[in-house]
Amino acid sequence: MTTHAVSVKRGINIELVSIVWMVIEAAVAIGSGMIAHSLSLVAFGADSIIELVAGAVLLWRLTIEAHGASLARVKSAEKASSWVVGIALLLLAVYIVIASIDKLVTLQGAETSFLGIGLAIASGIIMPYLSRAKKRIGSEIGSKALRADGSCSIVCAYMAWIVLVGVILTALLGWWWIDSIVALALVYYVVKEGREAIQEARGKADACGCGCHDD
Repeated sequence: MTTHAVSVKRGINIELVSIVWMVIEAAVAIGSGMIAHSLSLVAFGADSIIELVAGAVLLWRLTIEAHGASLARVKSAEKASSWVVGIALLLLAVYIVIASIDKLVTLQGAETSFLGIGLAIASGIIMPYLSRAKKRIGSEIGSKALRADGSCSIVCAYMAWIVLVGVILTALLGWWWIDSIVALALVYYVVKEGREAIQEARGKADACGCGCHDD
């Protein structure tokens, strides 16, 4: 097996690990967020689901390369996936803004979520590791898509730490409004990922981010 083939196999393995974690992250974040009425946790989980879809498409692309098939037949599917991911992210951003404003106006706050705290800490530790691995392997096989997915993973880590600040402040100080403020802070990253995915779907050069799946 050539060095390139070994690196592609490593790329497949790291994507499998990433997908498994995204499933866990989405389930725990949305579940704990609904229990604690935490908009930031639910939004974090929804973003994980969208990243899961993007990761699955990239896994497909790597698997096809590993089997020696042409990548031409998956380009249309990759483009369609980028449109779906991009539009879903922008709709998620709109939901976060509307829900946050509603919660602030009606004085609705989140409850303490120790499960959410644990998840945010775990994501903040795991995602930087996955990011470094994806970028290293992406460089080895010349895959812009895998390197871009690595950038997406580090953004997920930033989001995790932002959520962590919110749930800790809620637990320690009981600030009812902090959850909505933290959720609004996530909008920047969600919109950025959404715009990059749509740029990739439109074939814009140098588009980079979670929606990038093309080399």
